[in-house]
Amino acid sequence: MEQHFNVFKEVAETKNITLASKKLHMSQPSISLQIQNLENQYGARFFERTNKGVTLTREGEIFYTHVRSILNILKDAKEQICAISKDQRRLIFLGATLTIGEYILPNILALLYKTHPGVDFKVKIANTDSITQDILEKKMHIGLIEGPVPRYKELNVESFWEDELVVVIPYFHPWASRNSITLAELPLERLVTREEGSGTRKVMEIALRERGLDLSELNISMELGSTHAIKQVVSAGLGITIISSLTVRRECDLKIFKTLKIQDAPVYRPLSILTNANTTQTKDERRLTNLLHDRDLLSDIISMDFGELEDHASKLRFSQRSGK
Repeated sequence: MEQHFNVFKEVAETKNITLASKKLHMSQPSISLQIQNLENQYGARFFERTNKGVTLTREGEIFYTHVRSILNILKDAKEQICAISKDQRRLIFLGATLTIGEYILPNILALLYKTHPGVDFKVKIANTDSITQDILEKKMHIGLIEGPVPRYKELNVESFWEDELVVVIPYFHPWASRNSITLAELPLERLVTREEGSGTRKVMEIALRERGLDLSELNISMELGSTHAIKQVVSAGLGITIISSLTVRRECDLKIFKTLKIQDAPVYRPLSILTNANTTQTKDERRLTNLLHDRDLLSDIISMDFGELEDHASKLRFSQRSGK
C-alpha cells in the first residue's frame, strides 16, 4: 500500500503520469493501474485526465493531504527504527535565533554534551522565518525563537522563557545609581540600536509605541548589525541601548554595565520552542525540551561559566546513576 501512496503522491505533484513514471522508474501502464486500484478501493475518482496531464479532483485533494501525512509518519518511524537497530548516535537538528544562539544555547549544549555524550547536535543560527520553515518542512527537529510566533496548524509552540528588554548603560553613566528610568527620559540620551528589521528592534519599537512614546523623538545615534557591536559601543560611553537582559548578565556582574527597568512599562518578549506537530519527539529531543522548561535549572545554566558547568554536570551524572 505504501508504494501505491508514493505513486499517487508523485502523480499529484508532477501532474503528469509520464514524468511520474520517469521519476519512479516505473512503466506508465503500471502507474495507471495502481492509480485505478486506489480509485476502485476508495470508490472515488482522484484525477481528471486531459491531453495536457492530470489534475486532482476535490476527492483527490482530500486524499492527497492524508497520503502526505501517512508517508511522513512512515518515514519518521523508519528513521527511528533504523537508528535503534544500528545503535546510531542520535543527531538532533536544532535552530535558534541570534540572542538564544549566542547567549543561551552554548551553555545548554555544553551541559548536555557532558551529561549525555551519545547525542550530537547540528545547529543553525537564523531568523524566525527561516527556522519556522525548516520545522514545517522537517529539516529541523527543534527551533528556539524570540519574539512573536508565527501560527501554523502544523506547528507546536511552547513558551519556555520570558526575556526582558532593559535599558543598558555603562557603569560610569550618571544614571548608574538608579534602578529605573521613565519613558520620557529615553529621548534625552543617544540611543544605539540594532538595524531596522531585526527582531529585537521590532519588539522595542512596538513596545515603546504601545506605551505612548513617539519613536521620532528618540535620539538614535547609531544602528549596528549585532548585539556584540552594540555592547562595545555602549561600554565606550558612546550611547545607551535597549537590549535583552540575557545578553549583559556577565558584564553586569563585572560592573561594566548597569541595567535599568522602564518604570511602569516593562518590556517582555517570549522565547519559544517550535516543533512539528506531525512528528513524534525522540527521548533525546524530549530531554532537551524538558531542560528548557525547568526554569530554575535553566536560569542556573545560563549564568554559569564552563568550569561551573563541568561541576554541575558531574552532580547530574551522579544523580542519574544513583537514581535520585
